[in-house]
Amino acid sequence: MSDETAFADFVRQRGAALYRYGYLLTGSHHDADDLVQEALIRLRGKWRRLHTDDPVGYVRTTMARLHVSFWRRRRNREHPAAALPEIAVDDPGLASVDAEATQADALWAALATLPPRQRAVLVLRFYEQLSDAEIAEILHLTRGTIRGHASRGLEKLRTSHAVRRLSGALS
Repeated sequence: MSDETAFADFVRQRGAALYRYGYLLTGSHHDADDLVQEALIRLRGKWRRLHTDDPVGYVRTTMARLHVSFWRRRRNREHPAAALPEIAVDDPGLASVDAEATQADALWAALATLPPRQRAVLVLRFYEQLSDAEIAEILHLTRGTIRGHASRGLEKLRTSHAVRRLSGALS
């Protein structure tokens, strides 16, 4: 099988999972698209050397590092808000709302309120199930800093309005 065919097969097989990972890191469909595309472009340049090793690990690490670089550049700029800052009130009369989707939306809303580093650490720890050492290597931070970001992020999630609503909906 040629390198082109092998790379195309890899993209077909792993593209959707990489996109989901990018969305969890960025919180934006457009940014996730850009992140996946840039990471795959970089992988293609190294495909001959990496395709027998761990191309998924390479792409995920590349995506995490690109995301960190992106929010470091963007953090001092103004950003248009996708949603108004008002708190939505759930209508208890809507029986057709899927409970699982509502829970996922509430959890994502709470996760989106975290600063980018805390969100990245929590996504890498709980979605990717990476160790503190692996996260520290990806984000170029110390393990102590990773634990601190995780601790502060989890505390913010525990006290956030969206998670309290989620807890109330589950009981």
